[in-house]
Amino acid sequence: MRLSKKFYNRKTLTVARELLGKYLVRRMGRKTIVGMITETEAYCGSRDLASHASKGMTPRTKTMFGPPGRAYVYMIYGMYYCLNVVTEKDGYPAAVLIRGAEIGTSDKTQETSKKLNGPGKVCREFNIDKKLNGVDICRSREIWIENRNENIKPSHIKRGKRIGVDYAGKSKDKLWRFSIA
Repeated sequence: MRLSKKFYNRKTLTVARELLGKYLVRRMGRKTIVGMITETEAYCGSRDLASHASKGMTPRTKTMFGPPGRAYVYMIYGMYYCLNVVTEKDGYPAAVLIRGAEIGTSDKTQETSKKLNGPGKVCREFNIDKKLNGVDICRSREIWIENRNENIKPSHIKRGKRIGVDYAGKSKDKLWRFSIA
């Protein structure tokens, strides 16, 4: 079942934890890619110095200030796209970065899985780029997240510091990265 706007219209840390075990779905014509979300990071408001929102609303961050359930896609290092999902209320800049996923594949002889560790790898594998920035993932036919009733026990969720935010003062030490242990 596709996640609704109500799911995303909650505290960002809650959404970041509860996205673990949900499934990212990307459809391109007849091809569909599906992967279980295994790692997320939360970015909460303009006081979070690790967040793009700390610089205020810009053309790049405008989507982050919008309604919950939108894809916030941007490029880092001039070569990697990152997918975030906007959370909380319209006008409050918060989002969850999808850092990792696992794609399962099966053929007649065996099942295998492909682990995508890093937001750039997730976007490359799912063919996510700037064209999806601002898309309502609660209604899109191209990209969405769904609940397939995977139950991740709290004891199987690992918390840690966010990655690549050493510039963010005290915000760099927040334990806002979540992964399946």
